[in-house]
Amino acid sequence: MFGVSSSGQKPRFLPAGSQETAHGSLQRPKAAFSRHQTGVTAIGWLVLLIPFAIVIYAGIRLTPVYLNYMKVTRTLNELTDQYRGGGATPDGIRNSIAKHFEIDEVDYPTVNDIHISRDGGGWRVEAAYFDQAPLFAHITLQVKFDKAVAVGSGG
Repeated sequence: MFGVSSSGQKPRFLPAGSQETAHGSLQRPKAAFSRHQTGVTAIGWLVLLIPFAIVIYAGIRLTPVYLNYMKVTRTLNELTDQYRGGGATPDGIRNSIAKHFEIDEVDYPTVNDIHISRDGGGWRVEAAYFDQAPLFAHITLQVKFDKAVAVGSGG
């Protein structure tokens, strides 16, 4: 629809259903659908909540993995207190780790996965391993852990 501006000079295009007021401004009609659209639809809620649900589920699945890592970390930190005065040997360290793992019910990593090496006058005990938590079907979450401590002053 073409309308004439208030000055009467040149025609201009007016959107359908619009009317020009006496001052030359446009008065637009209210959209008919606006009174029916009041919030988020069910599909909108799904799109919003599914990512949050996946993240929360992944956190639930990873919680036991991190709790296990905390047990391994506590065991290694207790080794430093146990052998603070010296007298540490690789076999003694492994036996101590095995006892702690048995008490704390740590299945992974095993005592054989813990690496013990000479570090100056003492020993370096390192637990570097990957752990996995199943998520969906054939999808797993893999986490890498690496904890190292210095033990004793030599044996």
